[in-house]
Amino acid sequence: MATAFYAPLKAPDHAVPSGERAMARLLLDALGRAGAAPELACRLRTYDRGDPTRQRRLDDLAARAAPLLARRRASAATDLWFTYHCHHKAPDGLGPRVSAALNLPYVVAEASIAPKRADGPWAEGFAQARRAIRAADVVLAMSAIDATGLAPEVTPPARILRLAPFTPVPRAPPPAPPAAAPRFVTVAMMRHGAKRRSYGVLAAALARLLDRPWTLEVIGDGPARGEIEAELRRTVGERVGFLGRIDERAARDAVVAGATALLWPAVDEAYGMALLEAQAVGVPVVAGDGHGVPDVVAAGESGLLAPVGDDAAFAAAVRVLRDDADRAAALGTAARRRVRARHSVEAATATLAEALALARDVHSARRR
Repeated sequence: MATAFYAPLKAPDHAVPSGERAMARLLLDALGRAGAAPELACRLRTYDRGDPTRQRRLDDLAARAAPLLARRRASAATDLWFTYHCHHKAPDGLGPRVSAALNLPYVVAEASIAPKRADGPWAEGFAQARRAIRAADVVLAMSAIDATGLAPEVTPPARILRLAPFTPVPRAPPPAPPAAAPRFVTVAMMRHGAKRRSYGVLAAALARLLDRPWTLEVIGDGPARGEIEAELRRTVGERVGFLGRIDERAARDAVVAGATALLWPAVDEAYGMALLEAQAVGVPVVAGDGHGVPDVVAAGESGLLAPVGDDAAFAAAVRVLRDDADRAAALGTAARRRVRARHSVEAATATLAEALALARDVHSARRR
């Protein structure tokens, strides 16, 4: 089987690391294990910040590129088109067109619908994403909230399946560095927007916890690094250390392993790859209870959740694990067990194999 793979938000070989890029790479790996023989079809990036003219221009570009890609995919004997991520900010204008031209099954993973974007600056992108989702034979939803939103858009025989976000699970966590006081970690890019707001909530929460010792190590970099560092230094002083960007998973794991908890307020977070990675090495999570975060963090079982943006509630959750090392350790053990069972590459491979077979059946049914 030969599969054309496309990621309109960020290609798997994009130069800037992120959870989006990490998941695209993991999907390529899992698709390969499922026998799909994936190959990157195109690097056209359709990400837009709310400019209708640009959204129309990008769709026109996709319309012109589709016939060229169709000829290329025909010569490669492509059997299926697989798109990772399709929503109003990064719609898929290629998959539906190429799939229709070549009569291919079409699968979309991590699609989402935000009805409030049907009007306003993303109306064009919303309409494009909706057309793509409605054309798909199988839509893989990676959070419960996305599955609910997609239900009205997916008409039988097309199907929605749940694909749990996933990550490699090391055979054993790396050795934990010794710590004289509770040690927290944060792993997140330092961009403006939602990431910057998350760091703001983190700083405000930690400022409430200066009555007892603890440290924070931050892995991350980006255009907002200067102001984020300044805010954290201003609020918590020398307790925080900044390690910069660490691309290699093993190197990040070596820092995260043995921490009391990974902290991330998760403002507008889809689900958070760093949350999964921490749990995979036995570290519990304190995070904001928004969007897909509850799909990867079981509250009270693998971590603690607080209302998004509520720095007082977030601080209270951190305090629980700071003051109770036994509970933190128990949550970490349960977190690793849960990720291995539900969020491993092996679990994703099985789901993807089911989705590919179903897509072929749905596509055949639609042709009758």
